[in-house]
Amino acid sequence: MHKTTIGIVGARGHTGAELIRLIARHPHLELVFVSSRELDGQRVSEQVAEYTGTLRYENLTHDAVAAKRADVVVLALPNGKSQEIVAAIDAAKLDTLIVDLSADHRFDDGWYYGLPELTRASFSGQRHIANPGCYATAMQLAIAPLKGQLAAPPTCFGVSGYSGAGTTPSERNDPDKLRDNLMPYALVDHLHEREVTRQLGLPIEFMPHVASHFRGITMTVNLWLQQATTAAQVGEAFRDFYVREPLVRITESAPWVSAIAGRHHVEIGGFTVAPGGKRVVVVATIDNLLKGAATQALQNINLALGHPELEGIPND
Repeated sequence: MHKTTIGIVGARGHTGAELIRLIARHPHLELVFVSSRELDGQRVSEQVAEYTGTLRYENLTHDAVAAKRADVVVLALPNGKSQEIVAAIDAAKLDTLIVDLSADHRFDDGWYYGLPELTRASFSGQRHIANPGCYATAMQLAIAPLKGQLAAPPTCFGVSGYSGAGTTPSERNDPDKLRDNLMPYALVDHLHEREVTRQLGLPIEFMPHVASHFRGITMTVNLWLQQATTAAQVGEAFRDFYVREPLVRITESAPWVSAIAGRHHVEIGGFTVAPGGKRVVVVATIDNLLKGAATQALQNINLALGHPELEGIPND
């Protein structure tokens, strides 16, 4: 059976490793290159046990990435690093599907913004896909069912595990500095605040923090509504909105971040209504490396290639 060839650029990071694991179990994808400057020459199987092939990491130039002529290229690079690689692939006039996990193209109308549960209806064969941010995915999924009823900008308090800060050393991924600590940062005008504001078409207030756990995000969202409601009505609205979405699960109690680590879906629940009925609090949890990045990328790849959207994604 012919398999679609796929390559990853920037595979040293946590998300790159998760992508390799997912591709290794996908029946229709064949990993043909993995580019990483830091891991150049090492066997992929030495870094990712689930991969059993013979590939080694390569330190590829932009033109060398294009010369691989892979059907799909996933860019798992820090923000600001993808433009020249995209230009090299496009200059080669290849029909390559490019999925960018960075923020470089999330504000570009020429790219499909791939949050499938909310945007798959706007996919029309685009070959350039911008993967949403992890925080941004959690916020949008927690707000969307009540978007039309809002009376004020949503306020979002997010706490992420330190894997969200990447592998380049910083105080936000230093376990010693994070021990017994909660570190606030970028409390206004965060990139994901602007991303969600653009995608939902309404202003969002977002306050991110990083904690001492490795992976997973807790997103607590405060929503003011135009009309009074009850917690039961809010829960029903969310269940109806996501009734056909297997990667969004609605819970009665507030979900715990420890329960979402290593899992491929989002959990939303803990619906609480303040006296007066117009203030609603919603809690969402998401694994920032999976549904917040690698899993969502695979959803988008499957959608673009015509495979079932959940092909290769474990049913956890």
